[in-house]
Amino acid sequence: MYFDLTDEQQAIKSTAHDFLAARYKSERIRELAESEHGFEQADWDEMAELGWAGLALPEQWGGQGLGIVELAVLFEEMGYALAPSPLFSNTVAGLALSLCGSDDQRERFLRPLAEGKLRGTPALWDAGSPATVGGFEMEGSADGDGIVLDGEKVLVMDAASADFFLVATSDGRRHLVERSAAGVAVTPSTSIDLTRRLYAVRFNGVKVATADTMPAEAAEYFPVFFRLCVALAAESTGIAQRTMEMAVAYAKDRQQFGRPIGSYQAVSHRCAQMLLETENSRSAVYGAAWAADAEPESLPLAASMAKAYASDAGWRVPDASIQVHGGIGFTWEHDLHFFLKRGKANAAMFGDAKWHRDRVADAVLAKAPAAAAV
Repeated sequence: MYFDLTDEQQAIKSTAHDFLAARYKSERIRELAESEHGFEQADWDEMAELGWAGLALPEQWGGQGLGIVELAVLFEEMGYALAPSPLFSNTVAGLALSLCGSDDQRERFLRPLAEGKLRGTPALWDAGSPATVGGFEMEGSADGDGIVLDGEKVLVMDAASADFFLVATSDGRRHLVERSAAGVAVTPSTSIDLTRRLYAVRFNGVKVATADTMPAEAAEYFPVFFRLCVALAAESTGIAQRTMEMAVAYAKDRQQFGRPIGSYQAVSHRCAQMLLETENSRSAVYGAAWAADAEPESLPLAASMAKAYASDAGWRVPDASIQVHGGIGFTWEHDLHFFLKRGKANAAMFGDAKWHRDRVADAVLAKAPAAAAV
């Protein structure tokens, strides 16, 4: 199958590339990494004006009405620029509301989210849990027509600046909780990725009305899960692309014994492997993005393939780039460690490569014909 971006998708890519390159130069990324929330509101406001907050959300609820291919185009550029932004966490919340929320919840939360007026983030994994996909432990106790939440969620992206959380409970439901609600406490957490902030969120007797419990349950959230896996894999592909380009540029410029180091097989072969992994990752990502829009029944397999491959490429290519750069690549002053850390964090998020490979293997073996009797 031949696949190429449409003129509209190319325009999104070009606009995103230029916008992000202008705003996230090395010095500014380092500056934001040391700031309170890890990003600036002014940058977010501009992204919202470009329609990124609602890019893949329905026009009916204030979004742009575009597809997952366009979302993958955008997130590849976000990874390429290593943009410090709450866009990913907000996109997760938006997709969940779009596919699994009630009309009332979409009107109250999704519309302002798509317009960039509110930001949401998922609060899924419980303190002390292994943070496996779908493994939620918090239970909601009955309270009249609603429930009460008690417990602590960890690895919550951008929690300090979010307006509301999508809180997962053990029954597979999601509950909409405003950050300003009584009993909610947000605490910063330490992460290897300084460009995406993580927090712990404590819920102490937080009351949730029936109208704020989303109607979907458990497996009904998998269409959301697979779409966000595609977006995250696209971001990791952008990381691989950028760090490969950094390695190639350095290999052409750095000389040893009177020749560019790229002329030596030990370096050129490493760069070739980086290209292989980057291009394969991109192919898997856009194949899965196309499936989300045009052939949803094949999305689960395609998304797991993309996430598994991009999870590895997103950190192995930066790691190889560090090797090409030699001693300078290992220093704090060089930017490569920021890319490596984002790639490593992405690899662990929403199912690591092993988890997704197991899903691919199960799906393929389930379709395989029974072995003929010998």
